[in-house]
Amino acid sequence: MRFAPVLHAEWLKVRTVRSLPGALFALFAVTTAFSAVAGVDGASDPESDPLFTALSGAAVGQIAAVSFGAMAVSAEYHNGALRLSLGAVPRRGRWFAAKITAIAVPTLLVGLPAALTALLAARAGLGDTASGLRTAEQVRGVLGCGVYLTLMAVLAAGLTTLLRSGVATLSVLIPFILVVSFVIGDAAGTAADFLPDRAGQVVLRQTSEGTLGPWTGLAVTALWAAAALLAGAWSLRRRDA
Repeated sequence: MRFAPVLHAEWLKVRTVRSLPGALFALFAVTTAFSAVAGVDGASDPESDPLFTALSGAAVGQIAAVSFGAMAVSAEYHNGALRLSLGAVPRRGRWFAAKITAIAVPTLLVGLPAALTALLAARAGLGDTASGLRTAEQVRGVLGCGVYLTLMAVLAAGLTTLLRSGVATLSVLIPFILVVSFVIGDAAGTAADFLPDRAGQVVLRQTSEGTLGPWTGLAVTALWAAAALLAGAWSLRRRDA
């Protein structure tokens, strides 16, 4: 079977499993809402990074992105769905590529408008605090935010393929993002700059003071996502459906 019909089949799954469009809607809603609130709060702090404040909703939106990636894959491990999928598409690598594409593209298509809306909503609250933001910085922040959310969804999808459980993936990634990354960051110094969430979020800042720049930080997150995909692909090829 060619790649296009496989991708179409995977896209139909994303559209018809109720929780998946819901996760994408949550990604848009919470990213926008939390950025708007942060914009109002940040207006009184002239020392804050206005771009990071405006896009800070991505720190919450990434939970929805991770949930979307994990649920899209974990659905295959319920009631023998994976056996049916691989029966229709015996070439496991092709099926896996279609699955990841069907996760990455919708996340990006929702993440970019979410980032733009978040920026506009937060700027309305920031007022003069955001007057120093250049157009290039804002464009970079919006594009980087969309890519970052997509990479986190892909990272979750790869890890779920390895663990064969969305619950296990969410139990690892969400506490890591919300708690462990900050604890390690305080104790590990510059080494923590290379954690997937901390590295990727550098692109959301107007100025970066750490080891990584905006695009090199995203590249580090992309390497984490690629490693998760390779591990997931290995597991898919080696283990029975």
